[in-house]
Amino acid sequence: MEKQIKFRPFDESDSDKVIALWEKAGLLRPWNNPNKDIARKLQEMAVNSYSWFWVAEQNGVIIATAMAGYDGHRGSVNYLGVDPDVQQSGVGRLIMQRIEADLIAAGCPKLNLQVRDDNIDVLAFYDRLDYQRDATISLSKRLISDE
Repeated sequence: MEKQIKFRPFDESDSDKVIALWEKAGLLRPWNNPNKDIARKLQEMAVNSYSWFWVAEQNGVIIATAMAGYDGHRGSVNYLGVDPDVQQSGVGRLIMQRIEADLIAAGCPKLNLQVRDDNIDVLAFYDRLDYQRDATISLSKRLISDE
């Protein structure tokens, strides 16, 4: 019998399993060190009560993750990853609903997120969740190298 999906906060002991999930889901990039990203998120969570790092489990296996936060102006989501074996099952929608509820409870008026323009499947996922494409350009500047 299949167990219900359980959401819980990330625990440092989850690191290897979460990174393996991110790799399987195609989220990792050579210029981002996932161990450093996790450490930075945990550091932020220690000082920001509007910062979350969720994992979703089914039958004791981590099947999805998401980092979220609210800076007082906008909410954000990073590392939303769903195991490809359970994509299209609704777990991505459920974890986004959890994040949206957290952000609403924090008083966040708008959630912004970034998707690579060639990631057609993920853009379609967010279209189905009623996310709108803003007429903006994302800019970035690497301040600290992950090498």
